[in-house]
Amino acid sequence: MEGGTYASKTWAAMQFLTLIGENYPDPLHITVISETMPHLKQGCILDFRSIMGDTFNEKFWNKTDYIYRWPSTGSWMQFLSADQPSKAAGPRRDILFVNEANHIARDTFRQADMRTHLFTIADWNPESEFWFHNEELTQAEIYEDRKLINTNDVFLRGLTYRDALDVMPPGKRKEIEDWEFKDPNWFNIYGLGLIGKVEGLVYPYFQQVEELPRGDVFYGLDFGFSNDPTVVVANVVVGDALYSRELIYETGLTNDMIARRMGDLGIKPNYDEIFADSAEPKSIEEIHAYGFNIKPAPKGPGSVEYGHQKVRQYKQFWTKDSTWCIKEQRNFRYIQDKDGKFTEKTTHKFSHGMDARRYGIMGLFEPQEAVEDIVVYDSMQLVGNIDIG
Repeated sequence: MEGGTYASKTWAAMQFLTLIGENYPDPLHITVISETMPHLKQGCILDFRSIMGDTFNEKFWNKTDYIYRWPSTGSWMQFLSADQPSKAAGPRRDILFVNEANHIARDTFRQADMRTHLFTIADWNPESEFWFHNEELTQAEIYEDRKLINTNDVFLRGLTYRDALDVMPPGKRKEIEDWEFKDPNWFNIYGLGLIGKVEGLVYPYFQQVEELPRGDVFYGLDFGFSNDPTVVVANVVVGDALYSRELIYETGLTNDMIARRMGDLGIKPNYDEIFADSAEPKSIEEIHAYGFNIKPAPKGPGSVEYGHQKVRQYKQFWTKDSTWCIKEQRNFRYIQDKDGKFTEKTTHKFSHGMDARRYGIMGLFEPQEAVEDIVVYDSMQLVGNIDIG
């Protein structure tokens, strides 16, 4: 299932697999795979529990191995992380569901699919062409226990938000369609479900790690409320590597709620440095009143692109539980003008965690006077062509 946002691809797959687990007369082993366990917890597992509703019985849920068993049918569903390829391939199974297959290594998918007896389901957003388009639709493959697999055995279904209008939250359709003019590439991928082109990424390279390394932690905060999320990111710099972790990514938070949440997360008042959007002085002052060492990040003409350059000087890492920020980095792009030339304007929808991290870097390593110096270079139209650092 290839398609855009709010097309209900994952929900539909989990709903279908739940119906099979509850009703099929013979015991079946069902496996659900996604790129990391945090991604599974916030995606497929959350959907599964919502679909089960009141029928979900904690007694039949193995919290250690992430297995749910239906005693009435003997079927069981197991959730596995693809960041451990040998475990993801696992024992043989009857049915396999690979969530967001475009972020799964081809060999991991191949090994898991080879060990699947009945059928495999996969879904993804068509951010760009990947191994499926290059292999599954163009050539036959021979698997050890499924004999010949060719294009006649592969069914590709394209889905968009228009296929799920009856279950879409109010106002979401307009929000999606507004992006047709704000960011045509985003709308083609997530609106129309068309294969996009990954061009102009602000931060094209990063890796995922289990946790932040030891070191001095500093924080970045991007304010939001109703439409945009408030994001708090913890950062550690080790040599030329920048490690970051998403701590808060949520809408509807007032400043006092942000302060309480930061306290609950262990951010120390009057000690830990927090750098926030300087365009929100009132919010900064209100959080400072709770005792937090929060400061405005340096800002001025040319400072945004300069900040991007500073972040790009590091090898970038996100912890695996930073699911929203990982999605942002994969989609945070420079926007093209009508002639196809990239501008310094970036995609707002995927900017919040990226901004929070940038505020942290700018605040810790760039005093305000250094940012003010950028104006001189900017007026000479040299920013981006020389290394200001």
